Amino acid sequence: MKKTFAMATLALAISFGAISCKKKISDADLKTQATTVVATNPNASIDVQEGVAHLTGTFPDQQSKDAMIAQLKAINGIKDVHDMASIETTPATPTPVETQSAVDPAVQKKVQDAVKDFPSIKVEVINGELTLTGNVSSTQARKIKESVDALKVGKVNFNYTVKN
Repeated sequence: MKKTFAMATLALAISFGAISCKKKISDADLKTQATTVVATNPNASIDVQEGVAHLTGTFPDQQSKDAMIAQLKAINGIKDVHDMASIETTPATPTPVETQSAVDPAVQKKVQDAVKDFPSIKVEVINGELTLTGNVSSTQARKIKESVDALKVGKVNFNYTVKN
């Protein structure tokens, strides 16, 4: 009886040992398999730690991301998939706005006439605003400003360089 009991105990211990020694798939092997699945999306990457896959990167839409997660979960040995990936957002393209010059050609002509005695000054419309450019002395700059301000034409950018 003692011999039978000992044999049964030994057989039971060996069977539990065989079950617990079942070959575990390494994280490196799992990562290799998972990388093959993820290779279909060049914007995604995968890492495997303790049998858990960590998915990162971007996907064009939710359906493709869900499909990739399902494929990863189907790999034998992957316990779970942590989804850290995002969906690409396409920036809205702004509608081009056609703008007309905010400067009336008659006003531009008046300013050109006011600075005609200063040939180094150029009257332009830049970004929809009347702008004066060029090189002048400080005395000329004061006379130009007084002449243009006297016209009461609104905003004028005095972007000329004053040289002493």
